Amino acid sequence: MLRANSLLARERMKPLAIAVACVLVGWLLSAVLPAYFVFLGTTAIVAMISLLGLGIVTGSAGMMALCQLSFAAVGAWAVSWLNSVDAPGGLVVWLPLGGLAAAAAGVVVGLPALRLRGVNLAVVTLGFAAAADLTLGKIQFPGTQTGIQVARPDLFPGDRRYFLFAVIVLALCSLLVHYLQASRWGSGWKFVAFSERGTASAGTSVTVTKLTAFGAGAFLAGVGGGLLSGQVGLVYPSSFTTIQSLALYVLAIVSGSYLIDMAVLGGILWVLVPELLKRFGISQDWGFVIFGALGIQSLTTGSNLGADLRAMWWRRTQRRRKSAEAPAAADAARAPAVPDAGTKVPAATSQTSAVPAAVRRPTSSAVSGAGALLSVRGLSVTFGHVTALSEVDLDLTEGSVTGLMGPNGAGKSTMVDALAGFLPQHQGTIQLAGQSLNGLSPMDRARLGIRRTFQQDRVPPTLSVGAYVRFIARGQASDERVEELLRFFNCPPPSTQLARVDVGTRRLIEVAANMAASPRLLLLDEPAAGLSHEEHVSFAEQLVQLPDRFGTTLLLIEHDLDMVRSVCNDLVVLNFGEVIASGQRDDVLANPQVMTAYMGELEVS
Repeated sequence: MLRANSLLARERMKPLAIAVACVLVGWLLSAVLPAYFVFLGTTAIVAMISLLGLGIVTGSAGMMALCQLSFAAVGAWAVSWLNSVDAPGGLVVWLPLGGLAAAAAGVVVGLPALRLRGVNLAVVTLGFAAAADLTLGKIQFPGTQTGIQVARPDLFPGDRRYFLFAVIVLALCSLLVHYLQASRWGSGWKFVAFSERGTASAGTSVTVTKLTAFGAGAFLAGVGGGLLSGQVGLVYPSSFTTIQSLALYVLAIVSGSYLIDMAVLGGILWVLVPELLKRFGISQDWGFVIFGALGIQSLTTGSNLGADLRAMWWRRTQRRRKSAEAPAAADAARAPAVPDAGTKVPAATSQTSAVPAAVRRPTSSAVSGAGALLSVRGLSVTFGHVTALSEVDLDLTEGSVTGLMGPNGAGKSTMVDALAGFLPQHQGTIQLAGQSLNGLSPMDRARLGIRRTFQQDRVPPTLSVGAYVRFIARGQASDERVEELLRFFNCPPPSTQLARVDVGTRRLIEVAANMAASPRLLLLDEPAAGLSHEEHVSFAEQLVQLPDRFGTTLLLIEHDLDMVRSVCNDLVVLNFGEVIASGQRDDVLANPQVMTAYMGELEVS
């Protein structure tokens, strides 16, 4: 335990150690680089900080924002104004204030992102960039007409010292991004980019998640703009043109600036490409053409420089690890096999195979006498002239496992969507433990204790297993509980990246994550899809333990009759949006009407 805590503390201190090392490198470079390259280095750092912010909006949250330098202009304008009125604190205080001003602008610009996506959102942000460009050309920056230059901090006079100051600001911004990405906010940004429905069903506000991404990205751009104002002294609109914002966005895509080290690489490219063109006597405007060509290549191939470099590094690390482990594996193969008396069977294996599922099946809700957890009366859903659900009644007793069956198109998924809050325009009433859910959003219902899984894969591959489970649990699960649930469902350890997990296992992780939130009711929409036969059997034995072990009621949509028979005591069967049978499992499955609807005429003739 002490060793594990020591490793965890060391891992948490690693980003801080890297930041300190970068500052030391910056101090060395400030002393040895020629003056011209020191100035270029500061310009690169300004771009790096803006790219870090763009990496949040575009790389993590998946929204197209073409106005990053407009937010930088807001930060530069705020710093210039604070300097012109001789506000206290100096640039050290003005930088975060300029970032906050830019963040406020980012939230306002981000409001259309709540309804717009893709190209439509890009057009709105591009329009803001063009409007900001024209506005700055008319009003200019404070101090430019009077010649009042932005004062640098007293401890960092001159270009060399100011370069070191810029390195320190970059290190602090990188730490901020690192800890934000590792927080619930960061998980929310990655989740909303992958699935807004999944985000809402986890009890997280999609609105707040998107706006925080825009605000955080704009804050960093504002800090970068303020840093630029201290570098040049007098700021002019030519530093924040629309075409430069477009080029910066393309560079963010090319470099993969959602990765901190790739944002640094992108900032270097931002000054390196134009400088090389200048050295060869070529107009620097061709740099935009080069960035555009790289962007087209990145978008058409679906890859970026950051991801490619990370993949190369990972493959190299794996080869080294295998080479290091090969001698030990060979020695182990030559050694005689001696059973270890202290070896224990993993908790998940011992718990799911020791007792047959049929013995541990929950008591039928029809005879349990327990209180009703979910009560549905007269639930109807129509899409135009099509009736998906018609006057459906449903009662789920607390601690029961109920199966929802029916042929394709019977209305099962519509039923789950209505219960989870994704179809608010339904008719009828839905109550959870006597509390009406009518009119409540999916987020509100999730927070009241209704969780769901999806037929489609809604597990974002950009997260680790542990980060995903903790996000779904909304801080309600300790590390010990997370590890317990992952073992219970035979899932990979928390540090595993979801991108390296197969679809079937991701479904198990999705169930484990929702159970970590301690839901009162869990709606499982074909959770066993993609599992092998052995995994089906194991998963069924795990499901029947959930009510007694974790106090969760289950509503299971499943086509696999073997799983339905082994897990559920009660069944509800839909056909053409109507309930044709409900009650205890054996009685429902023996119903001729169910056989006809579910298995077809040939099965019962």
